[in-house]
Amino acid sequence: MPKPKIEILNDLLGYEGLKIIQRPDIFNFSLDSTLLASFVTINKQDKQIIDLGCGNGYIPLFLTLRTNAHIIGVEIQTEIADLATRSVAYNHLEKQITIYNEDLKQIYKILGSSKFDIVTCNPPFFKYKKDSNINESTYQTIARHEMMVTLDDIVKTSNILLKDKGTLAMVHRVDRMIEVIETFKKYHFQIKRLCFVYPKKSSEHALAMLVEAKKMGSSDGLKILKPLYVYDEKNQYTKEILKIFNYKKDE
Repeated sequence: MPKPKIEILNDLLGYEGLKIIQRPDIFNFSLDSTLLASFVTINKQDKQIIDLGCGNGYIPLFLTLRTNAHIIGVEIQTEIADLATRSVAYNHLEKQITIYNEDLKQIYKILGSSKFDIVTCNPPFFKYKKDSNINESTYQTIARHEMMVTLDDIVKTSNILLKDKGTLAMVHRVDRMIEVIETFKKYHFQIKRLCFVYPKKSSEHALAMLVEAKKMGSSDGLKILKPLYVYDEKNQYTKEILKIFNYKKDE
């Protein structure tokens, strides 16, 4: 007999008035998505943003705190896209956010090409093989492994969707950094901002990186930002992370 599907209505971190519907049996939004939504540069002239592989809509919801631009989320898994759609409706953000239950590789056929100012993506981090030993649900496998979409697919699609000089912002694992750089160059993206994310100041290696690039951008102007540390030596979130979470200092 299948387990009942349990949904939870959570606050969107420390931001009053924003809620998100989650399913513990699928997955909840991640720190990676939070960091990406905070990291991406958004200017006043940016009017169209698209989040590829939006999951339950966390990045689109977070971005409404930073911009009045129209935001589109694309999610291939029907049940997860439904969570995103209902979270948007719960927050009365239907006029600003639109969720598409579609394959991101084909979304340009629906929305058109060279239409967007910004693409964001928290992609599957791990390569997928049929003999991979994966001990998780199908939902999680699709979200975390390149089963249905690859890094190449995402960057290629971003090139199609973005206007010239448009921004592609992505979070990824450091151990795939060379592949990320090469794939960006393949599709005419020049990296402009790069931030390495470390578990702690005492950590020997960064685990993640936040990357921002411009379509058809110039080859100069790369900025390496100061490292971002997630935990202090007491295993508590650092002040920088708590600021992103919008938690008050005395909480």
